[in-house]
Amino acid sequence: MAAGSDPHNNHKLSRSQPVIFNPDFFVERLRHEHPQAFADLVLSNITRLIDLPGDAFSQLTGESEAKLPSAAGFLRSFNFLKRKDKGVVFGAPLTEEGIAQIYQLIEYLSKNLHVEGLFRVPGHSLRQAALKEMLNAGAEIDLETGDFHPNDAATLLKAYLGELPEPLLTHRHYHAHLKIGDLTRFDDRGDKTNIPDKELQIEAFQLLFMLLPPANRSLLKLLLDLLYHTARNQHINKMSAINLATMFAPHIIWPKNVMASDLQENIEQLNNGIAFLIRHSQKLFKAPTYIKEYTRLYFTGSKTLQSKDDLTLCSGTEDGLISAITAASPSPSMRTISGEVSSTPTKSTQSYTECALRELYQQVNNLPESAKKKKLIRQFDKQPLLTPSADSRTPFSRKHWRSRSLGGIIKRKVLGSQVLPEKENSSLQSPLPSCQSVARQEKTLAVEE
Repeated sequence: MAAGSDPHNNHKLSRSQPVIFNPDFFVERLRHEHPQAFADLVLSNITRLIDLPGDAFSQLTGESEAKLPSAAGFLRSFNFLKRKDKGVVFGAPLTEEGIAQIYQLIEYLSKNLHVEGLFRVPGHSLRQAALKEMLNAGAEIDLETGDFHPNDAATLLKAYLGELPEPLLTHRHYHAHLKIGDLTRFDDRGDKTNIPDKELQIEAFQLLFMLLPPANRSLLKLLLDLLYHTARNQHINKMSAINLATMFAPHIIWPKNVMASDLQENIEQLNNGIAFLIRHSQKLFKAPTYIKEYTRLYFTGSKTLQSKDDLTLCSGTEDGLISAITAASPSPSMRTISGEVSSTPTKSTQSYTECALRELYQQVNNLPESAKKKKLIRQFDKQPLLTPSADSRTPFSRKHWRSRSLGGIIKRKVLGSQVLPEKENSSLQSPLPSCQSVARQEKTLAVEE
């Protein structure tokens, strides 16, 4: 028997294979096991990045109907309603079964990215009609026989998206997309510029896509991946990201039954937004690091953070850990995580002031060593904060705390020590500095940087 067929050798080979762990495992677990806690966590971080008015926020959460620009009448087609009742692919609500049928088109197109004018040049109407009928019937189609042209599949894919009851990105998310498009950088004086903040936009889209229905998210990922690779071959097919965005924006983000005139000045922004999604599609379906860390701590607890050895192991991810602990409520306007999340030892409810001070101290601590940095550190140390009583200390706290200053306490928290629960904060004899004091220190930091 050959060595390769030896069961013992096979066993050794299998054991030597790397174990693949899904980095978003705990994120998906929270989504399925505690959907409300998951939604609150994601929404709280979205509102940290973009300013959604009350109506837009309630639309995003589904608490109110989406208010969108619409054409006169805004009537649905009776033919669409009939097709919906039949449960066919085209014109029916988005389902995993429908995606499986449409994936045949996507897979075929991914092998024909060299075709010039792909998605722009229309296919043959008779071939499209035949292909559409086969897809509606649930047939498995061999598109490699040459009976159909890639332009037929490309045109039919756009038609399928256009006949969905609502845009692939959903009506509820429409205003959030416009707000994300407005995220720009600030200059040294703190004034808003016209330069897009790509990192913040990517983060906001990562969060927003986590709120999409599973079927929408699945198809969106498949579609953007196809368009991304199409744009990468633009030297052959002459289809750039903005060309593709112009073709697809009306089908995946425009509100249904509207004309270009109804959207007025938003068309360019919507097209540019879709082009952005195409260019950065490979990053948009990953959960932000602090979301991964928060969900991991939610399920596993924080005991791994309570030993010196583990702190050393985690030293490369301090920013992620701090963000994970504070992600739920970093500002007063954000919704807090409720229910089961608050029952975990790692999710202690904290005041906004304390979160802001900790984040501010982290910024100061990361500055290069200088007289200015020492001065700012001294400002922290001047804020007195008495330690809690011995009875309220955690089992992992020291018997005698050396530093009784606010700066010392924040240092411990920044370095990963267990966060004080709210009930401990309430027993402090000296209150934390006011939000106005925090704002003054932030202003000083911004100026002196």
